[in-house]
Amino acid sequence: MDLFGDLPEPTAVTTCTGLVPGTDGDVSQTLQTEERGQKRKETDDDLIHNRSTRTKASVQFRLKGYMAERRGERDEMQDAHIMLDDFTSEFNNLDPSIVRMSLYAVFDGHGGARASRFASEHLHKILRDNFPKGDITQVDREIKKAFVETCKKMDEEFLKLATKSKPSWKDGTTVSTVLVVNDTVYTANLGDSQVFLCRQKDDKHIPIHLTTVHNPSAYEERIRIQKAGGSVKEGRVMGVLDVSRSIGDGQYKKHGVTCLPDMKKCQLTPNDRYLLIACDGLWKAFSPEECIKFTNNILEDSSIQGTDSLSTSEVRLDSVVNKLANTAVLRLSSDNVTVMVVDIRNKNS
Repeated sequence: MDLFGDLPEPTAVTTCTGLVPGTDGDVSQTLQTEERGQKRKETDDDLIHNRSTRTKASVQFRLKGYMAERRGERDEMQDAHIMLDDFTSEFNNLDPSIVRMSLYAVFDGHGGARASRFASEHLHKILRDNFPKGDITQVDREIKKAFVETCKKMDEEFLKLATKSKPSWKDGTTVSTVLVVNDTVYTANLGDSQVFLCRQKDDKHIPIHLTTVHNPSAYEERIRIQKAGGSVKEGRVMGVLDVSRSIGDGQYKKHGVTCLPDMKKCQLTPNDRYLLIACDGLWKAFSPEECIKFTNNILEDSSIQGTDSLSTSEVRLDSVVNKLANTAVLRLSSDNVTVMVVDIRNKNS
C-alpha cells in the first residue's frame, strides 16, 4: 500500500538533437537517423498497443457492491451513498490502458441530510469531469489531482447553496470514496468513516486499513486547526464538530476544517476477499477485526443458500450487510448506520 505523499516527483524528459553540416556522408547519416527515428516511433506505437493488451489481461477481478442502511435511533437518516460497479460507462475518452472503473462511496451527514445528499448526487459527476482525459503519463498523481479538485469543487458548490439559504445551512458530511481502476484501489477520505480490505494472510483474514480517521485531537489535525485560529475542546473543533475534515460545515472552515482528502492506494491480489466501507455508526459497534469474523461466518454459513434469481454468494453477501447494520443498531450504536461490502472475485470463477 502506497501513500500518495511517498510518490516521487515526475522526472523531466529532455531530448537533444544535433546535426553537423558538411559532406554527403553527413546527409546519409542524417537519413539513417531519421529512419531509426521512424522505426523507434513504430516501436513506441507497438508498445502502447501492447500496454493496452497487457492491461486488459491483467484485470483479474470482478467487483460487485452490496449495501444496507438503518436510521437507528436518529430522528432522520442523514447518510447517503454511491454504488457504481460500472463507472467506466460514464466516460468517453479514457486512457486506453484503463478498461475497468468502479466507484463506491459512503457519506455520513451531520447537522442535517443536505450535505450528504448533495455529495451522493454530485461526486461521481464532478469526478468524471475532473478525471484525466486521453493518455495518462503520471497515473497516481493525476488521479490524486482529480480527487482533490473534485472535493474542492463539491465543497465550494455546496457552500454556495448553503449561504444562499435563509437561514444558512449548517450541514456537513464525511466522505469515504473507493475508486477501483483496473485492479488498483484508490481511496479518498474526509472524516471518520472508514474503509478496509479483507485480505487472507497465512490462515487468517486481516483488515488492510485504507483510510485515516480525521479526529480533531490528532496532532497534525489539531496543529492545522490552531494555526487557523480555531481550537480543539474535548476532542471537537470549537467544542462542537467531532471531525476535522468534511464537505460543508461552512462555519468551521475559517477555523481549520478542510475539504482536502487523505488518499491511499492498494493493489488487489488473489488473497483479497472484499472491501468494506462504512460510516462511524458501524465502527461504534464493531472493530474491523470483529467485523471480518462476523462477515466471514455468514459467508461460510452453509444454511444460507441461493434462490431462483440469486446465487448463494449473492444471498450471503446481501445477508452480511443487512445483519451488520441490524447488529450495530441492536448494540445501541445510537447513530445512522450505512454498510457497503464490495465482493472481490476472480474474473474466471
